[in-house]
Amino acid sequence: MSELSKLEMLVMVSRLLSSKLDIKDLLSTIMRLATRVVNSERASLYLLDEEKGELYFDVALELDEEVKRIRLKLGEGIAGKVAKEGKSIITNNALSDPSHTRKIDEKSGYVTRSLLTSPMIIKGKVIGVIQAVNKIDGEFDEEDKDNFEAFASQAAIAIENSRLFNKVKDEKNKLENIVKLISQGVVVSDKNGNIKMLNDAAKKYFSYNENFHKKVIDMFKNFRMSEPIENIFVSSGNYNFILERDEPKKLILEASLIKDSFKDTDGEYLWIFNDITQKVIEERISREFLSLISHKFRTPITSIIGYSQLLRNINGLGEKEKKMLDGIVSSGFKINSLIDEMLDFSVIENKTKSDLKFSNVQVEELIKKILDGFRDNFKEVVFNSVIIDRFDLNVDVEIFSKAISEIIRNGIKFNSKPQKKIIVTSKIINNKKTISIWDNGNGISLDEIDKIFQKFYQIEESFTGQTEGLGLGLCMVKKILELHDFSYKIESKLNEHTLFTIYCHSISPDVTPE
Repeated sequence: MSELSKLEMLVMVSRLLSSKLDIKDLLSTIMRLATRVVNSERASLYLLDEEKGELYFDVALELDEEVKRIRLKLGEGIAGKVAKEGKSIITNNALSDPSHTRKIDEKSGYVTRSLLTSPMIIKGKVIGVIQAVNKIDGEFDEEDKDNFEAFASQAAIAIENSRLFNKVKDEKNKLENIVKLISQGVVVSDKNGNIKMLNDAAKKYFSYNENFHKKVIDMFKNFRMSEPIENIFVSSGNYNFILERDEPKKLILEASLIKDSFKDTDGEYLWIFNDITQKVIEERISREFLSLISHKFRTPITSIIGYSQLLRNINGLGEKEKKMLDGIVSSGFKINSLIDEMLDFSVIENKTKSDLKFSNVQVEELIKKILDGFRDNFKEVVFNSVIIDRFDLNVDVEIFSKAISEIIRNGIKFNSKPQKKIIVTSKIINNKKTISIWDNGNGISLDEIDKIFQKFYQIEESFTGQTEGLGLGLCMVKKILELHDFSYKIESKLNEHTLFTIYCHSISPDVTPE
């Protein structure tokens, strides 16, 4: 065969092998081409079972099934030796070669006269052996070996590509089956929002029609969104938002766009939709109920306090009667305080970020105003402010002040020490504007810290009602901080102190704290 003919043969082989991705079809094609490359009667292909360290027939042309079940240990026979050493072997007199195993000939009745055996190597690792059996014209030579090694190399690459393709295909099928089974709506799109896959739950939520819903945004047309769609796509990280519609049936979906779940793919995004309609409706009813009850209680309690104070001033009352009336007035004010807490909570719970009235305020001015209000009402508490860094804050001043006040109020309420102290500090920490509130109170145990933000939770063995308040204050604080996109950290030591740090905006690179 001339050099040009060999080159043409290898190019043709390369094209044929690269066009096959189905593993069975590919292996059969390799066998047919192997006989043509070196002009042999037959060809066999062994693949390596790495776990057992054995070669097995995957394709052997014109051999029956019993022969195909034969396995060779590494080092056994010529094929086993080639697989173990990773080097080609020419055997032109197989009958007299002690390395040649005859059990295949014995089973098949076929006489092997000559063999050309080459390893299939990918990334320095043997994945199998390819063998040409019985040269038709003459003997196998070095030229045949060179051509066969080149062919074996191309075959190894084709087999590896086919395995990878089928592995990805299997994983894709598994993922699709899992996605179909889960109750949440799941959509996979490219980075431009073109829909590539979605499960049955997503189809149901959005009444999916493949003719009209080409992009994810097309499915959102009948929904109100908590965030502009532009923000979702331009954001560099993952994104959470809410979708809500009223017709044809009330539906509220909690949506998450996960952009970092397919880092090895070409910009695929995972969208997850969870139906929270019932949960939101129940929460809204709960908040409306709190607000309604609070308003209903306000009028009679105000009347009770007013009439009790009038009765208290009537001449001729005995000390016992006066003490009883003082108790009624005191209890009335406590109930009023609980009503205020419920009303504040219901108002804050109903707020969204768009409801906030942002303005710039100097941190020193904000802290001074809050502490001055407390000094008038808590004469026995020592209040100090420490302004380490001065900076502006862009906040809804009214409700942000409410959050800081609630933290301070808790620091006073849960402090059984005779000398109570509160220190409020402003400081830049790791390029973040922070406000911290320290108290020398009873402290919080580690297992309680996550629980204190739950509704109606109070730090005591059981809810006996002995602790003033409803346990809504810190839940409200958390909501306010979330509305501002602020984070927080609590450090506490039992019977010593608690430090509540609010992490506000990052400072601009060109701004130097005063």
